[in-house]
Amino acid sequence: MRLDELVRELGLKVCAAEGKLGREVRGGYVGDLLSDVMANSREGDLWVTRQVHQNIVAVASLKELAGIVLIQGSGPAPDTAAKAESEGIPILVTDLPAFEIVGRIYQLIHP
Repeated sequence: MRLDELVRELGLKVCAAEGKLGREVRGGYVGDLLSDVMANSREGDLWVTRQVHQNIVAVASLKELAGIVLIQGSGPAPDTAAKAESEGIPILVTDLPAFEIVGRIYQLIHP
């Protein structure tokens, strides 16, 4: 499933790199510890986190993740959004907690 389809289905707010929403989401990863995400996420994963600082963009770029979902209505810090835009890493925001958004994403990716 593509990111733009997930945005539409889940009502996600796009905060950065709207032009990159055609990316295919192959799986997902949930975590707030950057070293854990670096060690265990895979290319094409959609990363769900509560972190909002610009280091999340560096990790997502390094791992070639499909994008980042920020939970509980937390938007990216301004420098994070700017870096994500320049790196082409979509940042999406949901008001839902991680548990709920992950369940919904999983159901859409693996019907």
